[in-house]
Amino acid sequence: MHTLAVAVTEGVPIFELAIPCEVFGYEREGLAGSWYDFRLCAAPGTRTAAGFAPHAGHGLDALAEADTVVIPACASVLDDQPSDLVEAVRAAHGNGARVVSLCTGAFVLAAAGILDGRPATTHWMHAAQLAARYPKVLVDASVLYIDDGDVLTSAGTAAGLDLCLHVVRNDHGAAVAGALAKRLVMPAHRPGGQAQYIDAAIPVPDADELGPLLDWARHRLHEPLTVTALARRANVTPRTLIRRFHAATGTTPMAWLRGIRIDHARGLLETTDLPVDQIAERSGLGTPANLRHHFTRAVGVPPTTYRRTFSELRPGCG
Repeated sequence: MHTLAVAVTEGVPIFELAIPCEVFGYEREGLAGSWYDFRLCAAPGTRTAAGFAPHAGHGLDALAEADTVVIPACASVLDDQPSDLVEAVRAAHGNGARVVSLCTGAFVLAAAGILDGRPATTHWMHAAQLAARYPKVLVDASVLYIDDGDVLTSAGTAAGLDLCLHVVRNDHGAAVAGALAKRLVMPAHRPGGQAQYIDAAIPVPDADELGPLLDWARHRLHEPLTVTALARRANVTPRTLIRRFHAATGTTPMAWLRGIRIDHARGLLETTDLPVDQIAERSGLGTPANLRHHFTRAVGVPPTTYRRTFSELRPGCG
């Protein structure tokens, strides 16, 4: 039987700890002939973020004996990760274990050196910090999870469920994973990635420099704005505008404008029942095909999928 061990450390968030317990910790009659030899591993006296004391039958040293090791989110991304946990995870991986991190559990794997030179993800709110603190890690904040063979990482919070179902799919097949997803009342595979949940980070220039021009442009997104038109409004040459724009925002006028238009389209998809063709026109992206192309590329899912997920007008909201 495949041994799967979950590390429980002081202050671990309950939700991320509950995910592997729910997916791997119960016998699944009728789904698979053999499930997992599930083990909770913790130091004596360990308590979760809400003060629960888990009944762990094994210490952290038992991680080294497991076939798969799961690291839920860490208590804090600001502090150094517990040395006993880091050493135990490093030893387990050295012994050939498959290592899985959920959410900010990637910080533990990074501290152990396991993610050096590998693609990895974590909660989008902490992805920049992971990349800055561990520059050898190839951080991708846009996806729900990454399977790099013997090392797997998930994005924030609920994405841990997506990754754990993926592990079941790898171990027991798509039919078993699909049946388990139905029992958990969730899709076997969610469309898109983490990008659809990230608020658009659009550069805000100095109000004294370009602010008035961009306020003017924001109110005319439906018009065919060009660099020439923006430069004429600012009373400068297109080359000067591009230079000033890059200095103030780090991007080009048209890239900024495209981001603003996509953000406006997101708002219309969330708060109105306007048809996609009207949203494309009002946001200045022209045709529905052009909207789908740029929106999907930036957000990770098509406009219709985004609306189904986030619309304030969908049944049951409000």
